[in-house]
Amino acid sequence: MRFFSYLNFAITILQSYNGSEPFHLFIKKFFATHKKFGSKDRKQITSLCYNYFRLGPPDNNISAEDRILLGTFLCENKSSEFLQSIKPEWNELIESSLEEKLVLSNAQLTIENLFPFNDEFSDGIAVQNLKLSFLIQPKLFLRIRPGNKNKVAGKLAGANIVYELISESCIALPNASKVDTIIELDKDAVVQDYNSQRVGEFFKLQTANYKLQTKVWDCCAGSGGKSIMAFDILKNIDLTVSDKRESILQNLQKRFARAEVKNYKSFIADLTKKNLQLSTEKFDLIICDVPCTGSGTWGRTPEQLFYFEKDAIDEYAALQKKIIENAVIELKPGGHLLYVTCSVFKKENEEVVEYIKEKFKFKLQRKEILKGYEIKADTLFAAMFTAPQV
Repeated sequence: MRFFSYLNFAITILQSYNGSEPFHLFIKKFFATHKKFGSKDRKQITSLCYNYFRLGPPDNNISAEDRILLGTFLCENKSSEFLQSIKPEWNELIESSLEEKLVLSNAQLTIENLFPFNDEFSDGIAVQNLKLSFLIQPKLFLRIRPGNKNKVAGKLAGANIVYELISESCIALPNASKVDTIIELDKDAVVQDYNSQRVGEFFKLQTANYKLQTKVWDCCAGSGGKSIMAFDILKNIDLTVSDKRESILQNLQKRFARAEVKNYKSFIADLTKKNLQLSTEKFDLIICDVPCTGSGTWGRTPEQLFYFEKDAIDEYAALQKKIIENAVIELKPGGHLLYVTCSVFKKENEEVVEYIKEKFKFKLQRKEILKGYEIKADTLFAAMFTAPQV
């Protein structure tokens, strides 16, 4: 009966959730008012809800109960008491490949239904691999800050935390790994997705007559991960950060303090508005990690895939162009613009690149889809431009 109770509570939670806030915040509030659940109960119910979302947009032909069970079968790969109790025939096949499970489940879910946006993808994406990746929980990635590799590795090993060293500065761990009590986050290492870390490669680009200098503006700073990375890679930079939300900048101040990023400027700015004048001195590099659909991160937030409306792609693309138009006013002649999204959609990626090239006559140095589905990471897009000298 305990496992049927889990299933029923998961359905109750899903029926009361409307997608207006991140699901992890919503379910945290739910459990705060339903204190009878222990940590093991909360973990199981939460997992069932996320398995429900991972099957993509709503399908009226499958009940909530069947969707949860199917999601659990497809998304998990270890035998569980829950599935053994309710659907034992699937539990016996739980270690089969995803492709095999789709067949074994009598095609209750098709790859097309999982992510039905075939005409919107950026070039170079292996569509089926990307779609299947939404059924898999991404890994947790750490970026080791300069000089801390041995320190971080030693602390993780001392705590018996299994990890994989992806590069000299990147560590991958199971998503549920608790590292915040083991290492000093932001000081020794930063929680940052693998492909977000790869954006750092673009900081190092230079042309024959121009080298990146020190005056940097992270104009949509968000949590500040790319600002800290720029600080680490470019060393002695004159950093400015902005966001349209005061709360974000307040959180950023605390994070920068932990990261020992001391000399920087910050201000509130809505870059969808015109006539933004920051100073008479322009920037050498503008990092523009724009608001987007977030489609490359839906493996972490599958509720966003469940509630996604296709019209949002055009809305975000228009927003991105407005932000670029107002931000580049502050770029030096010959300066660099780094455009970043966590989207898999062409309208937010390649089409914005063409807009920047045509409208501002910027030279494209490099663009790339950073494919997360190959390594259980997020998928991002990045493009580096050089502004005209005059």
